[in-house]
Order: sequence, then structure tokens, then C-alpha cells
Amino acid sequence: MAESILDPAAGPANGSATVWLPIPPAEIPGLPEGPAYHFWDGEEEFPADPAGLDFYVTPYMLPAEQVTRPLRAGARPAVVQTLSAGVDHLSGHLPDGSVLCNARGVHDASTAELAVALMLASLRGFQDFTRGQDAGEWRSGRYRALADRTVLIVGHGSVGSAIEERVLPFECDVLRVARSARQTARGEVHALSALPELLPRADVVVLVTPLTDTTRHLADAGFLARMKDGALLVNVGRGPVVDTGALLAEVTSGRLCAALDVTDPEPLPADHPLWRAPGVLISPHVGGNTSAFLPRAKRLLVAQLNRWTAGEPLENVMG
Repeated sequence: MAESILDPAAGPANGSATVWLPIPPAEIPGLPEGPAYHFWDGEEEFPADPAGLDFYVTPYMLPAEQVTRPLRAGARPAVVQTLSAGVDHLSGHLPDGSVLCNARGVHDASTAELAVALMLASLRGFQDFTRGQDAGEWRSGRYRALADRTVLIVGHGSVGSAIEERVLPFECDVLRVARSARQTARGEVHALSALPELLPRADVVVLVTPLTDTTRHLADAGFLARMKDGALLVNVGRGPVVDTGALLAEVTSGRLCAALDVTDPEPLPADHPLWRAPGVLISPHVGGNTSAFLPRAKRLLVAQLNRWTAGEPLENVMG
């Protein structure tokens, strides 16, 4: 991100500001008085001149081409606030001087729920049960449990911590990896450089990293080869964190299984071999898009805009 020429803590320079929100302002109790609020959810028409935009909250779950339209139309907001944890879709579009904030914390509960659901569904054979129900077949048998598994969480930030909180009651051991090593109340967080020694110990590997130059194709052929036979790869981060070709080779051989909320490419074309690969469970990028999203998003926006108009430091500023 370009170095900021505006202090995000300064707030509106003249006491007033123009704010674009992807949620109707009347539906967000607690917004500070003063700014002129406009609703824009990514549709064709802009609600006002982008050149006058001061605080831009990007629409959620839209393609980068739509989200960046105001920026390409001349907007130079002091603050760009996303409603997603990842900000890779804004890469190359942020104007000089704009401060970028993400939605850290908004998606923790929903994404962690889905991560655990994908683990359970894959290990316990829910795909087989569903196909059996469609066919009217009673497909009984012995399936794998999550209990007694070692779960490796790659990307131990706020979402990764929420996943850990939810898998521990299933009687799992947890290994943690983040960009840099540190200690937490629950134990050691290893650096990414420790992955070669940790991957062979894990029964389930959960990817919840942002997409960066470092994490693109992090789960490549070498990474996957270090996973133990029969291990499960769960991706609730970003699709390109996984090398799709390398993953296809492993799941097609039957050595690994995968549960994916994100894919590369995305959306996954109807004729893509991942749809029919053995041992692969796919959900359509719904990790954060649940009933829990809207109240948390509203709380974030109210808190951020109150801080900004009061001249207080913003949270979740991306360095």
C-alpha cells in the first residue's frame, strides 16, 4: 500500500464528509451525525460524484471490477473500508494517500463455523450420505471422527483463533502457524518456515491465510507431498493459496482429501475436474456470508465512523 499522506485519525478536514455505504444508512443505528451518507451497493449508477468521496465502504462479495469503479472514476477517499478480511481485490487500485482498513473480526464466527463443518462433513462422509439419500440407499459403515485428530491451522489470526476455539472441544490437538512465531495463551504459534516439519504431523490442515505474494500457491506440490497419507486439506482462505493442479493430482490418486470453500479459478466452471474429483467437498465461498455478517458489519462501521469523525485512530489499518 502507498504511504498515506493523510492521517486517518484526523477525520474530516472541514467537519463534514461524504460517506458511501453498501448498507442503507437508515438501517445502521449509531452512525455519527455530520457526514453526508449515500447508499451504493455496486450498481451502475453512482449516488454522488466520486470525486467528492471521503470515506468509502466497499460493497461485499462483488467482483473487484465493480468494487473499484469509484476509485477508477476519480475517487480519492481518505479511508477505504472493506467488509471482507481479505483486501487482495483492491491491489493496484488504492489511490495514493488513502488509508485501507479491513473487516478483521466481522467474519470470525461464520468462517470458523464453516471450517469445522467442512472438517466434519468430509471426515464423517456427509457427501456419501447425501448421495445415498438421493438414491434411496442406506450407506452404513465406519467413518473417521474429528476426535483425536491433529489439526494444523495455517494463518493463526483472528479467524484462525476462532477455528481453534471451536475444534478444541472435539478433543483435537492443535498446531498453529502464522507469518511470524509468537506465544499465545494456548501455546506456540510457529512461523511459516516450520511448515515442512509440521505438515507430516497433521491429520487436518486448515488454510485461512490472506492472499499475498508469500501465500500464493503456498500449498504447492511440495507442501501437499509433506502431508500424511489420508490427510484432509481445508481451505477457507483464498483459492490461489492452493495450487489447483497439484491438489488435483493428490486427490485423484486418493492420497489426500480436500474440503474447499474457495477455489482457483472462482467461481469454479461447471466442467472443472475439481467438481468430480474423489474425496473433494466444495462449498461456494460462503464462509463469511451468513446471518452473522450484517450485525457485525454494522457494528464495525459505526465504530470506525465514530472514531474517524472524532479524530481518533482507526482500527484494522492495513500496513
